[in-house]
Amino acid sequence: MNKTSSSYILWLGCLLQVYGLHRFYNGKIATGLLWLFTFGLFGVGQLIDLFLIPDMVDDYNAKLRAKMGLSAAGVPLSDPVVATQTIQVNPKEQLMVKLLKAAAAHGGKLSVTQGVMDTGATFAQVETTLKEMVKSGYVGVDNHPATGVVVYKFLELSS
Repeated sequence: MNKTSSSYILWLGCLLQVYGLHRFYNGKIATGLLWLFTFGLFGVGQLIDLFLIPDMVDDYNAKLRAKMGLSAAGVPLSDPVVATQTIQVNPKEQLMVKLLKAAAAHGGKLSVTQGVMDTGATFAQVETTLKEMVKSGYVGVDNHPATGVVVYKFLELSS
């Protein structure tokens, strides 16, 4: 990337009778040659360039970024954005999802024992999680008519 300060230093080449160096530096070869052979358009062009140098540098840098496939901020335009942060899922929430899937497999009803078998969690973890789900209103509690086992009924899954 070109610097404005470097362009101004090259502009000072006119003091040594070498005009247009700042234009060569900023990729303006044709006008650089014109400035070189006409003494900076007889000094007038050289003087006007004193005010145009910042724009020349910006234009050159923008063209260079575009050629390299970068945005104005220097971010690659063609490469896909890759997530650098991973989302941490709460283990309790993972257990809730596993219990939900287990309930779906059992017709919307799930006992603690079935939950333990399907998720691999402990009895205490499954029972605590199911009780929390009851408090949230998504799950109801009932007893199996023949065995009396506590059954958690997932209201949206059961018919």
